[in-house]
Amino acid sequence: MRFLVLGIVAAGVVFAADPVKDPSQSQIDDIIQKFAAKESAFAQARESYTYKQSAKLQLLDDAGNPINEKWEEVTDVMFTGEGKRSEHVVYSPVSTLNRISMDPGDLEDIRHTQPFVLTTADLPEYWVRYLGRQQVDEISTYVFAVKPKKIEPNKRYFSGEVWVDDHDLQIVKSYGRGVGQQKRGEDHQYPKFETYREQIDGKYWFPTYTVANDTLHFKDMDQRLKMTVKYEDYKQFKSDIKITYDTDDKEKKDDKAPVKKP
Repeated sequence: MRFLVLGIVAAGVVFAADPVKDPSQSQIDDIIQKFAAKESAFAQARESYTYKQSAKLQLLDDAGNPINEKWEEVTDVMFTGEGKRSEHVVYSPVSTLNRISMDPGDLEDIRHTQPFVLTTADLPEYWVRYLGRQQVDEISTYVFAVKPKKIEPNKRYFSGEVWVDDHDLQIVKSYGRGVGQQKRGEDHQYPKFETYREQIDGKYWFPTYTVANDTLHFKDMDQRLKMTVKYEDYKQFKSDIKITYDTDDKEKKDDKAPVKKP
């Protein structure tokens, strides 16, 4: 967001004691490579799905109550008759934001950074550090800190933590913020967000819900806000993609329950 005229302060990651022994460093390195490969397969498969994305930003007063300043947008991600993937904004009322405005970094975060996918191709751009194990609802996960190694001009990055299912080796939750793509001298601030995924079609963990409830600290003011993004109605359009999993995944488990949303 860009300051004009005039959040979610989320708690850090807290790890409970876990009786399961942490992996060795060599095992951690192997886990990172494997889950990045799974994320690459997921990213490719997601390109064959249609879905609806509904985003809403609501400004709040100091007590956390909504004020009459908000922004909304509903987008359908679909395919043309020729099979070309496209995005169509189907609902976009006039924004009533006055204190802040949505900038290109916010829009990039909604489309790409918040539903963060860490593929094999992306790995060289990030530091990935193992933090420990954590139970997320019914899912046993590895938790990793993810941070860009350097910020290239005109590019957005994710900085935060990801929770990786220790069986499927796919990201099931992420928490952090978008960084980069800021011009010197301009007052841009971005909220921390938490994105949850659910299994779709029994194969992949798709982002289904993002929430940010933060306070942005501009140079001349602080502004509380709440943002929600919903990804709904995933449907496979067509796919000639064949995903090959490791041999230890041959024994298929039942679909897992989604991570509970706040």
